[in-house]
Amino acid sequence: MSIIHNKDIGTKQKALAINLNPEIYGSFAEIGAGQDVAANFFKAGASSGTIAKTMSAYDMVVSDAIYGTLKVRRYVSEPRLIAMLDHEYGLLVERLASQRGDSTTFFAFSDTVSALNYHKTNEGHGWMGVRFQVEPNGEFNDVVLHFKLLDNDNNLQQQVVGVLGVNLIYACFNYHENPPIFLLSLMDELSNDRIQIDMIRFDGPDFKKVDNRLMSLHLVKYGFSDAAVFGPDGKNLQPSEALYKKHAVVVRGRFRPIINVHLDMLNTGVKQFMAEPDVDETNVVVITELTLQSLKERNADLNAEIDEKDFLDRVDILCSLGQTVLISDFHEYYKLVAYLSKITKLKLGVVLGYPNLEYIFSEEHYKDLPGGILESFATLFSRKVKLFIYPTLRDGVIWNCLRFYPPPHLIDLYRYLIANNKIEDIHHYNEKNLSVQTDKVLQLIKQGANGWEEYVPVEVAAMIKERCLFGYACDIVSPKTHEEPAQESKTK
Repeated sequence: MSIIHNKDIGTKQKALAINLNPEIYGSFAEIGAGQDVAANFFKAGASSGTIAKTMSAYDMVVSDAIYGTLKVRRYVSEPRLIAMLDHEYGLLVERLASQRGDSTTFFAFSDTVSALNYHKTNEGHGWMGVRFQVEPNGEFNDVVLHFKLLDNDNNLQQQVVGVLGVNLIYACFNYHENPPIFLLSLMDELSNDRIQIDMIRFDGPDFKKVDNRLMSLHLVKYGFSDAAVFGPDGKNLQPSEALYKKHAVVVRGRFRPIINVHLDMLNTGVKQFMAEPDVDETNVVVITELTLQSLKERNADLNAEIDEKDFLDRVDILCSLGQTVLISDFHEYYKLVAYLSKITKLKLGVVLGYPNLEYIFSEEHYKDLPGGILESFATLFSRKVKLFIYPTLRDGVIWNCLRFYPPPHLIDLYRYLIANNKIEDIHHYNEKNLSVQTDKVLQLIKQGANGWEEYVPVEVAAMIKERCLFGYACDIVSPKTHEEPAQESKTK
């Protein structure tokens, strides 16, 4: 049975549909902006069919008394949200399972939100989640997300929270079998100039086939967020929490596949960044960035769909090397720096190859900016950002910062950046790597040519062979006969 996303159904209709379903029953616990989600269900009518309890432990002492004291006392956080879901869902099942457990799918909705304060000195954001059953007496599932509130008015932000909460609960009971539609439905009656969703996680028996890394990709692809992050273990991370009060070093690439040059660039660039006098080397996060464009550029049509398997192949390799991965829609480097600068005020490092330095100084890329290249540089080279340039070999000549000659009218600007320690060559690199290009290595892998393994890390070569990645032709052996398959099946 196919699942259709009905965009025309509004917030009130969704709440009423839930209220009129006799199998759905649960509780609401909301901290922060207000009781805006529960309010939508009350206003829709027939709310007694859905709501077992609503509450708001607004005071911090009261919240701690109910949900426990956290080691890190941040009340708008994922740990606080999980504590709320644990407590409320546990109480619901404990009190009602014996009476109506055989005919009811229980749920607990929780959110903890920091909406715009009276003086408008903060940035609105929050955590929201639902713990729910899809069948009576079934195991529970969790959907947890983080969002940013962009309206410049507290009441409007509360309204957004209310709509998002209804969309989330409705999606849990109507779209849980189709996560892409689930995601799309979250923005019904909302827009990305009012709210961004930058992290979502699906857990539970009914989401066993859901890869949360793909959900991160979809958030960026659908325009719900400019970026998404997940850690070396593949688990989705909320960007602000992963990077909060940390130094960040970013290396951008296609990583198709990651080769020795990439690792040398990463290791040497990070080493130099950590040697900076204003960097605490114990508080550094290293990020490998994949842009949407880099995921599409293997296709002739950049509007084509992203190959999700190819994306996961790249991510699996990066995570196996212990990398934190950022997916972004930032084609220009100054946009990446602007995004990271909102999260952390500590120094940032960007490691890039020499060709990207040429790209950055090409004015044609800034035609849409009123201030042109100067406007972009004001962000890119802000007080606490530094670029580390990895050299390139061309026709037997190593090109680096000393050999870079921007257009004449930008020479003084370039000299200013060099003199003020904003751009620096990477030193102590492995010169043997400079003659190796990713596309050539990829071609060798596809051709099954001998010797490509020497150009990639040992663990990467093993993964490519074991999982037949990037067009590597594996010899398929039948598990029963241990013989090669017939020629006909080989050529299909």
